[in-house]
Amino acid sequence: MANPLIILRDTQLTFGGTPLLTGAELQVMPRDRICLVGRNGSGKSTLLKIAAGLVEPDDGERFVQPRTSVAYLAQDPDLTAFATVGDYVRSAFSDEASAHPADIYFDALAIDPALPTTTLSGGEARRAALAHTLSPEPDVLLLDEPTNHLDLPAIEWLETTLQRFRGAVVLISHDRAFLEALSRRTIWIDRGVTRAQDKGFAAFEDWRDSVFEAEELAQHKLDRRIAREEDWMQGGVSGRRKRNVRRVAELRDLKEQRRTASARPGQVNMEASESETSGRLVIDAKGLSKAFADAPPVVRDFSIRVARGERVGIVGPNGAGKTTLIRLLTGTLEPDTGSIRHGANLDVLWIDQNRSQLVETQSVTDTLTGGRGETVFVNGRARHVATYLKDFLFLPEQARSPVSALSGGERARLLLAKALAQPSNLMILDEPTNDLDLETLDLLQELLGEYAGTVLLVSHDRDFLDRTCTRLIAGTGDGHWTAYAGGYSDMLAQRQGEALSARAAKPAAGAGSGSGKPGSDRAAAAPAPPSKARSAKLSFKDKHALETLPARIAELEGRIAQLTEQLADPDLFTKAPDTFASATEAMTRAQHDLEAAETQWLELEMKREELEA
Repeated sequence: MANPLIILRDTQLTFGGTPLLTGAELQVMPRDRICLVGRNGSGKSTLLKIAAGLVEPDDGERFVQPRTSVAYLAQDPDLTAFATVGDYVRSAFSDEASAHPADIYFDALAIDPALPTTTLSGGEARRAALAHTLSPEPDVLLLDEPTNHLDLPAIEWLETTLQRFRGAVVLISHDRAFLEALSRRTIWIDRGVTRAQDKGFAAFEDWRDSVFEAEELAQHKLDRRIAREEDWMQGGVSGRRKRNVRRVAELRDLKEQRRTASARPGQVNMEASESETSGRLVIDAKGLSKAFADAPPVVRDFSIRVARGERVGIVGPNGAGKTTLIRLLTGTLEPDTGSIRHGANLDVLWIDQNRSQLVETQSVTDTLTGGRGETVFVNGRARHVATYLKDFLFLPEQARSPVSALSGGERARLLLAKALAQPSNLMILDEPTNDLDLETLDLLQELLGEYAGTVLLVSHDRDFLDRTCTRLIAGTGDGHWTAYAGGYSDMLAQRQGEALSARAAKPAAGAGSGSGKPGSDRAAAAPAPPSKARSAKLSFKDKHALETLPARIAELEGRIAQLTEQLADPDLFTKAPDTFASATEAMTRAQHDLEAAETQWLELEMKREELEA
């Protein structure tokens, strides 16, 4: 069995007198796929930094296998020490001559190495950071929110790249679909300690709920035992004195145990303030087009009708014009051509991804009250700001803190608290999932499901779109936008159906293109020319690969079995470390080659079946 690449044992860390980690542990094996999960503020990013050697814990042990290369992707990478993207990415290599793999990632991530780092957008900075982290092909990747600021094509590219990556991956993400596709082991940070499960993220929520249920049952039993002992105490201390002293001491221990038990983390309590019901028709757009300066149109001849109660998602590559489309639909931007009509009684609530409604120097209280006292009105009810903040998991002492002192997750919750207090019947959410933990995302989805108004939503979170949207508007980046029924998965299924229909329609279109003269139907029904029949066959290269790949797969499986047997020797690492290292490397190569061979064979087999059909 291979040795761990990274080990963290009994990790202890305290911030400002408050314990953050009180016995956290992490073990990373070769080719591991680990997701780190937990509430905002639970210490996920801190534990990842400790694993990367960037933060020194108060106590505990950190071990990294000699000659193991570790790369860390920060949640907010700082590129300002470098003049250009190319300088930053190539700094990951020991010298310029060895930095040629970086060119592959410049192309794959569509990023110009000559771009100055001071002018990068959030998406460009994230892609540059990914190129810097991935291109050296380290043994261990530590990734903190790698999908932030990426559009869907880039997220899907990253997902595929990490699936093929030969090293180990430890990642933090709020993107459920991303976690489910990649993780095979889950580390849950809960109240300062870590819990491990040898299953991917798909099994996490059931596991978490079962842990909480077991804790509640144990706490209930403890309370009952304390109550029973207190009844005995109230009945008077009698009998043998020694026995009585022991029971009094046991009761004291039980109460101390109850007092020191870690409370389960609270949940955000969201409630949207709703205004009068809007008209049945919310938006009626016809033939909208918009272009800026001499650039190609961002929107071309787009029409849509949005009814009250719909949840409409908008997706597309970065730069496709998602925000422009929303501004056109809400009337804050005039179209070049086309018309837009809005229903009656619209009260619009806009939550933008840049959080422009938050002022860095303003206190948390003044952000919610507008500087007018300590009362917030939610759905017409007056609430004290401290009570309202508690619903969004803020501590009482944070009420006077400036916005600049809040973490990313706390800012996201504060913006939701401010926005949801505003009466509305048309809610516009631009990337609302950034920096929210999974539990808060669940509650936001429930709130949107119960909201009586209409929602326009921009997001790159596929799972969030699936759970929330009744319709999806997808852009391709060339100004064309198409509406689909359902969420993201529904859109993919409909697009696949459209592609199949288009392929099936091509022969029919050719057959029906006759002149209309007598005999044209017979000509259309005639067999295709031999040259066309020959083109609908596997190439010689594909046919040869299809015939030889099964033998290659069997050979690789035999090689992996031999290496597995060799590495099973528990003394191999001690007796022959070089042999152990070479066998481990050979095992990794063989597993990667087997995966590639199986994928190629499957693709060719599907192609053959399609051609024969």
